Amino acid sequence: MTANNLIKAAGLSKAYGGSTGVQALHDVNLQVRQGDLVAIVGPSGSGKSTLLNLLGTLDRPTAGTVTLAGTQVDTLNDNALADFRRNHIGFVFQLFNLIPVLTALENVMLPLVPFRRKLDFDLEARARELLKMVGLAARMIHLPGQLSGGEQQRVAIARALVNQPPLILADEPTGNLDSATGATIMRLLRHLSQAQGLTVVLVTHDPAVAAQAERVVRLQDGQLAA
Repeated sequence: MTANNLIKAAGLSKAYGGSTGVQALHDVNLQVRQGDLVAIVGPSGSGKSTLLNLLGTLDRPTAGTVTLAGTQVDTLNDNALADFRRNHIGFVFQLFNLIPVLTALENVMLPLVPFRRKLDFDLEARARELLKMVGLAARMIHLPGQLSGGEQQRVAIARALVNQPPLILADEPTGNLDSATGATIMRLLRHLSQAQGLTVVLVTHDPAVAAQAERVVRLQDGQLAA
């Protein structure tokens, strides 16, 4: 893997249900450079979410290897994998996955609250800084139900950044938003990629979203399309 490649997937395959089951991915080879914004597209059932889960270490491949930031993660045990994920990857989901009884500020802090005593920075101060960065300085003490969909997704992006990961993985980050709000979210992700060197890999069904990526990867029947 060259020095500026953050992600390398080699011969990546994933099957569910044994020999008579479903082959979700087959022999996928993918490299993503640090600071790239990459969109994964393809029809439903093409393997997009499966690939994202494997890159995010949320699932293990049936065959092949995944190397992130120079570490071959598919060989790590569960505890080491959890530590790696916490330190290197931020996740953004279509449905935001915010805790309804926590404020925006508390939701951003939540992933690192169990480790707060071990941190070498002020967690609340960082969460406040991130919410300001995504344009929510005036909404920090609001509950998710008091926020618009776009505001909730910006909280989710701030939460994904709280551990300062080099990689953001986003599964349909604009899929639950109107087109104008979705465009705002994409501008934010592009800014993070360009200004901070953050690598962003997202899954989308929306051609307008994919068009804003620096690179588009197409999957068809579990394989990279030519």
